[in-house]
Amino acid sequence: MILLTILVFIIILGLLVFVHELGHFIMAKRAGMRVDEFGFGFPPRLFGIRRGETLYSINLIPLGGFVKILGEDGSQTVDPKSFSNKSFWRRFSVLIAGVTMNVILAWVLLSIGTTMGLPTLISENEQLPKSAKVSVTSVGIIEVASDTPAATIGLKIGDRIVKIAGEPIDSIEEAQLLTQSHAGQETAYEIRRGSEVFQKAITPRVNPPEGQGPLGIALGSIAYVAYPWYESIWRGLFTTVNLTWLTLSAFGDIITQAFRGENIGAVLSGPVGIAVLTRDVTRLGLIYLIQFTALLSVNLAILNAVPFPALDGGRVLFLIIEKIRRKKLPIKAEQLANAIGFMLLITLMIFVTVKDFGRFEIIDKVKNLF
Repeated sequence: MILLTILVFIIILGLLVFVHELGHFIMAKRAGMRVDEFGFGFPPRLFGIRRGETLYSINLIPLGGFVKILGEDGSQTVDPKSFSNKSFWRRFSVLIAGVTMNVILAWVLLSIGTTMGLPTLISENEQLPKSAKVSVTSVGIIEVASDTPAATIGLKIGDRIVKIAGEPIDSIEEAQLLTQSHAGQETAYEIRRGSEVFQKAITPRVNPPEGQGPLGIALGSIAYVAYPWYESIWRGLFTTVNLTWLTLSAFGDIITQAFRGENIGAVLSGPVGIAVLTRDVTRLGLIYLIQFTALLSVNLAILNAVPFPALDGGRVLFLIIEKIRRKKLPIKAEQLANAIGFMLLITLMIFVTVKDFGRFEIIDKVKNLF
């Protein structure tokens, strides 16, 4: 499972970054800029093929890609194909192309997922469109509270409850009644996680805290709902817009908490946290991986759009300031701001990664391997 998780993690991360850089590359070419190199993966370089003025390279570290555009760092101001010599709108289109491509990737993935059949919460009396194909309706876990019997034995969001004390579960009401009737008794729960089926012994609480049930979980009727491909396109777009709005709201909440002086370490995750989530999602199956990749793509788009130095949004901000001032910013000032921004981002990543190691008990798990 570890090797599979690593492979899936590399593929997902590589796809997200490569698509992002592909956006910059395509728009730079369309804007008449000279692209010196478009690389798949990161150096050291394995080999490259030159076509015209561009070197297309394959590099050793398969975590995305990169684009080298002449004058992108402001150092080249003579060549008419230089980034710095192009108009405001051409430079603007190149800078936002990566963000745009990540949103488009999410749209494509969610459209494909909608055609295959995405896991969807449905109510008992909900009327779905006639074009919808519903399959495998089951009782699933949609929330797990911390420090509860369910959290203690490792139940996760997305798990399906198949049986309780040997009794098949067909509805939320059945699951709730059986759980309450076995309160205070160790009870066998048969759980489905992706294609894996296993049993867990749980003792439901007799007097749970207010707002929580005996297990500390929230249940929902989950079904795989699929639509024809021509309908999936606009449904995928609607889901992408909705997902983008929810992600923006979450980012807004994090920023608000930070300004209030609240601890935001618990809600941030770096590469380690994403790798752990990749492991969990991989166990659930391909359709969940498609949703997860779309979510990460939207997150990457929004993160890069933030007007902070070293990010695409920061460079757009400098471009807008230059447009307002009607003269170019000092090259050294912009380079210094980007360098400082980059160092701050690296510092944040290290901080979040250290937190992730503690949160997911990575060090202890590595020790157990030996």
